[in-house]
Amino acid sequence: MQYGDLTTVYIKGMEDIRLGIDIQGGVDVTFAPADENVDATKEQLEAIQEVMKSRLISLGINDYEVYMDENNDKVIVRFPWQSGEENFDPESAVAELGDTAQLKFYAGYNYTSETKDDGTVVVTPKGEVVLEGSHIANAYPQPEMDKDGAYTGYYTTGLELTPEGKEAFKKATQAAVNKDAAYLDTTYTASTRYVISIWMDDECISSPTVQSVITDGNAMISGNMDYEEAKKLADKINGGALPFNLETQTFKTISPSMGSGALKAMMISGVIALILICAYMIILYRLPGTVASIALIGQVAGTLAVVSGWFGFNDSSTLTIPGIAGIILAIGMGVDCNIITAERIKEEMSVGKNLDSALKSAYKNSFSSILDGNMTVIIIAIILMGAFGVSDSFFAKMFSLIFKWFGVSTEGTIFSFGFTLLTGVFFNFIMGVLASRLMLTSLSQFKCFQNRKLYGGAEK
Repeated sequence: MQYGDLTTVYIKGMEDIRLGIDIQGGVDVTFAPADENVDATKEQLEAIQEVMKSRLISLGINDYEVYMDENNDKVIVRFPWQSGEENFDPESAVAELGDTAQLKFYAGYNYTSETKDDGTVVVTPKGEVVLEGSHIANAYPQPEMDKDGAYTGYYTTGLELTPEGKEAFKKATQAAVNKDAAYLDTTYTASTRYVISIWMDDECISSPTVQSVITDGNAMISGNMDYEEAKKLADKINGGALPFNLETQTFKTISPSMGSGALKAMMISGVIALILICAYMIILYRLPGTVASIALIGQVAGTLAVVSGWFGFNDSSTLTIPGIAGIILAIGMGVDCNIITAERIKEEMSVGKNLDSALKSAYKNSFSSILDGNMTVIIIAIILMGAFGVSDSFFAKMFSLIFKWFGVSTEGTIFSFGFTLLTGVFFNFIMGVLASRLMLTSLSQFKCFQNRKLYGGAEK
């Protein structure tokens, strides 16, 4: 997928929703230190846990399980794969999870290589380390532009540095511009190049020539990457580095706990339930019920669009059984919202008010109770996402001072529930309050929709 490309835009849909382990099945893998002499501490294993969780979250996977076996220096990870991924390569996904991802910027480009007994070549960079992964506040993919500002067809990984990193990078680029011998590219003989080489683990991923002093605290990693490659590198950097190399000890696939036909049955049940709710609303409340049904369908569609990553501001998220429960609860809030409004309209009509006055009064009088209910649920959803989301997420940072005293850890299924609940309630407010009001008041201006019986009132 090359979503966001300047020439190709991929429109995401239902098939892009990643289903949870409980629905779709997934992968169970056990990681252990690659070096048998490593005696991992509890703190190192906990750090590995958090890095693994961050990497899974960056892949849009909320339904995961990460455990540590302190006695045997092992970390066990379970995660689902995407619906419809016929060519899913679990070994590649596992290898990506286990990458050390230690990012370092070196003065110059110089290294030594050693061939081991098994034939593998180990490359070790030489020179002064001028920047490390800890100096990077954020990494993100961005289109690569040439010197004339034209898009080259490739992507780079942009880096936003911390204040310490900004100062260190300024000094390093200043030294390279001043032709400090430490910044020479010793492998390039055609001319003299003063570079800062960028290494991920033991691989040089870029060695750009330094042409000017960089003082704004921004850098980039280039290398003829497409969007997915640039994003994958950014996700690795944002996820943090592992304290040591890991190897896969055991690997197996997990069957879905619900059974292969349960998802289809659940989807059919959901559609039937939505149809029955809409029919009930239309029969009981007539035109307001019809508008409410349209708003409910819009609420469900909007929620699923966010989960699938359709809007583009977020990647697809994992849909789990708790996540589905969050959607159902939000739909219940939407039904309640529309019933309150429809009943208010009937009450206003029953006291003899004209149609325009009845609609205005009904929406005005019902708004406060609807807003209170929605805000209460939004606060609960935000707290759940803050308490059980990955540590560098927005809501987790917001509540970090509170929850650090309770030792709350990342739990993908609870986060998934909070995420779908928050999204559903947001669209409930957009569709059930704003859009439904706009639709109903607009329809009431047409003569064919001005019959009081259509709104539950008696003819005057």
